[in-house]
Amino acid sequence: MKSSQPSCCSCSSVADVSQCSCSSGTSQQAEIRKTDSTITFTNQLDHFLARWGMNRMGHRVEPDLYRLGNPTPESLVFASANYTLSFDALRSALAGFDAYILVLDTKGINVWCAAGKGTFGTDELVSRIEAAGLAGIVTHHKIIVPQLGAPGVSAHEVLHRSGFKVEYGPVRARDLPEYLITHKATPEMRRVEFPVCDRIVLAPVELVHVVFPTIVIAAVLWFLAGPVTSLAAIAAVVAGTVLFPVLLPFIPTKDFSTKGLLLGGIVAIPFAAAFASTLALPGWARLIAALTPLLIIPAVTAYLALNFTGSTTFTSRTGVRKEIFRYVPVMTFMAVSGIILGIVLGVSRLMGVI
Repeated sequence: MKSSQPSCCSCSSVADVSQCSCSSGTSQQAEIRKTDSTITFTNQLDHFLARWGMNRMGHRVEPDLYRLGNPTPESLVFASANYTLSFDALRSALAGFDAYILVLDTKGINVWCAAGKGTFGTDELVSRIEAAGLAGIVTHHKIIVPQLGAPGVSAHEVLHRSGFKVEYGPVRARDLPEYLITHKATPEMRRVEFPVCDRIVLAPVELVHVVFPTIVIAAVLWFLAGPVTSLAAIAAVVAGTVLFPVLLPFIPTKDFSTKGLLLGGIVAIPFAAAFASTLALPGWARLIAALTPLLIIPAVTAYLALNFTGSTTFTSRTGVRKEIFRYVPVMTFMAVSGIILGIVLGVSRLMGVI
C-alpha cells in the first residue's frame, strides 16, 4: 500500500490540488487509487463465486484511499470494508457522485461481521485515516461510516484520535443517494431487515462448507445401513443450511440453537417412523432405530443453525457466546448418544442378534 507520510505536510494527488512543499524543501504527494461506479461482468462473477464460498478469503479490495469520479477537497469521504461485495455495493450506489472511499483492512470480511470481530473498528479506521493523509486531502474532516459498522467504531474516540467526525450513514448502500440530500436518515433507512431473499442468498456459502463431508458420510451410510439412513444424513444438512435460513423468523423460539433443534426434530420424525415400522426387527431394535435419528438429526441441524449466527443481524456477540456454552454440550450429548445407539444396532446386525 502506498500512502503519504505527513511528517510536515500532506498532499493530494487530485489534479486540481497543487503539490505542497515541506519546510525541508522536499515535496510529497499522496497516491490515491482510482475507481468508478461500473459493475462489470468480472465483478458479477466475483460476487457469484463469493456467494458460493469459492476462494472465500480471496474476494478482497486493497485497503487504501480511492477516488470516485473527480473529487475535490470538499468532497465526501465514505468508509468501506475491503470485501469486494461491500466495496462494490458502495461505489455502485454512489454513481454520479464525486467522492473518496477509504477502504479498511477487514481481512475480506463484510462490514457487519467485521464490526463484530473488531476489524472494522476504531483502531483500523484511525490508522487508515492517518496512513492516507486524509487530513491534508479534505477540508471538512468528516467521514461517513455504514450504520452496520457502528458496533465496531467509537465516534468520539475517532474524533479525539484523528480529528475526524464520524457520521453514520444508512443501513443499505442503495439508500445513500436519498440520504445525502439532507444527511438525515429516515426510520426505514435505519431499520435493519433480513428478508427471505437476503437469507436465501447466504445459504449456498453454508452449504458449500459441508457438502463434501456430507457426500462422504451419506455414501458410507448407504453401504452400511441402507438408502434411508443415507437420506437422513442429507436431510439433516439440508435442513440446517437451506431450510433454516428460509424458515428462520417463523420457528417459534428465540435462540438459533433451539430453532435448529426444533426444525431438526420435525425433519427426523419421518425417518424415526420409517425405522420404527420395520417389522423385520425386534421391538427393542425398532425403538433404538427410531431414537437414533431423533437424537442425531436435531443435533446436526442445530449445530449448522448455530453457525448461521455469523451471517445474520439478528444476533449479538454476547448472545452467540451464551448459546455456544449453553447448547453445544446438549448437541454433543445428543449426537454421541445417537451414534452409540447406531453402533449398537450395527454390531447387533453383524453378530446376527437382529
